[in-house]
Amino acid sequence: MVSIEDIRQAAERVKGAIRPTPLDRSDNLSRFLGRPVALKPEHLQRTGSFKIRGATNLISRLAAGTEVVAASAGNHAQGVALAAARAGLAATIFMPTSAALPKVEATRNYGAMIHLGGDTVDDAITAGRAYAAARPDARFVPPFDDPLVIAGQGTVGLELAAEAPDAEVVVVPVGGGGLISGVATALAATTPHVRVVGVQAEGAACMSASLAAGRPVTLPGVSTMADGIAIKGPSALTFELVQAHVDEVVTVDEDEISRAVVLLLERAKAVVEPAGAVSVAALMAGKIGGSGLAVALLSGGNVDPFLLLRLVDRGLSASGRYLILRVLLSDRPGALAALTARVAAMELNILAVEHHRSGMQLAVEQVEVVLTVETRDPDHRDAVVEGLREAGYTVELVR
Repeated sequence: MVSIEDIRQAAERVKGAIRPTPLDRSDNLSRFLGRPVALKPEHLQRTGSFKIRGATNLISRLAAGTEVVAASAGNHAQGVALAAARAGLAATIFMPTSAALPKVEATRNYGAMIHLGGDTVDDAITAGRAYAAARPDARFVPPFDDPLVIAGQGTVGLELAAEAPDAEVVVVPVGGGGLISGVATALAATTPHVRVVGVQAEGAACMSASLAAGRPVTLPGVSTMADGIAIKGPSALTFELVQAHVDEVVTVDEDEISRAVVLLLERAKAVVEPAGAVSVAALMAGKIGGSGLAVALLSGGNVDPFLLLRLVDRGLSASGRYLILRVLLSDRPGALAALTARVAAMELNILAVEHHRSGMQLAVEQVEVVLTVETRDPDHRDAVVEGLREAGYTVELVR
C-alpha cells in the first residue's frame, strides 16, 4: 500500500521537476454548471500532464547507468523521458502504433529511444516489460502499478488539500488508477471530508467493471477517443487503493467527452485532451452529486491537432450548436434561393451548402441540398427542423 508519508516524501523529490499548477476557481464554469467549480490544471504541467510527478519520484531513486524502460500512449512516455533525461539516464519507450504523432515526437525530443508496436497501451506494456526483463541494468517504470509512481501522482492530492480544503468533491480521470489512487490516498489522510469520484470513458471502464466484480478485471478490448485512459485493466495495487479510498467511479460517453473539450476551450480557454476532460464531462452530464465546490482535475493537454478538430466538430454537434440537414427540392429555377431565404428568415447562419442533382432516393425532378447551419442549442435545432417541415420542405436530419 501507499501511505501519506510516502506521498510527502515524493513531494520533496519532485519539487524541482514540476511546474506549479495553482487551482483555478472558474466563475464561467460555475455559472454554466450551477455549482462552484474549480479546475486543477495539470494539462499545464511540464510534459503536458501529471505523469512527470510519478516518473520523477521513481526515477530519482535509480542507480547511475540504469536504462529506464516504459510503455505508454504518450503522457507517461513524455514524463518518463524527461525524468530520465534530468537524471542523466537513457530511456527506451514502447508505444502502440495508434499513438498520436505529436506525442511520439515529443517523447523522442526528450531524448528517448522509441519502439512502436501493438494496437493498445496494454500491448506496449507487455513488450516493454519483456524488454526490461531481458536486460540486467534496465528498470521498467510502469504507468500506474508501482508504489513510487502512485506516491508521485499523489502529490496532486497534497496540493489540492492545501488549495481547496473547502471542496465537497474532487473529480479525477481514471485509466489504470495510478492518479486517483495517489490523490485519494492523500485526501483521505488530510481532508477526509472530501469525496473523491473517478471518471472513466464508457469504452474503457475497467475500474468500474473491477469494482462491480469485487476484483481486478481485464476487459477484452477498449474503444474510446480518450487514449490516455484507454486501459484494459487496473492492477491489484490500484484496485485495492481505489476500493479503500474512492467514493464512486462513473463513466461518460464519447459525446459527453467531446462537449467537455469544447466547453473547456470556450469557457476556460483551456486546450485539454479527451482523457483530461472526462472530469468536466461527468460534471456537465450531472453524474457528480452535491451542490458544493467541485474540483475537476484536468489531467493532460497533449491532444493531436487533427483530433482536436474532430473533437470540436463532434462536440459542437452534440451540444446542438450546429445542424446538418438534407433537404429535397424541386429541380426548378429559384428553388435553392427560396430555401436559403427561408433559412435566413429563421436568423440562421449558413456554414456550407452542397447541391446534388443525382444520388440515392432522388427522383428525376428532384435535387438534394445538404445545409450546415449554426444553431444556439438542441431546442433551436428542433425548432429549425420543424419550421422547415411546416414550410413544406422534405427534411432529413443528418447530424
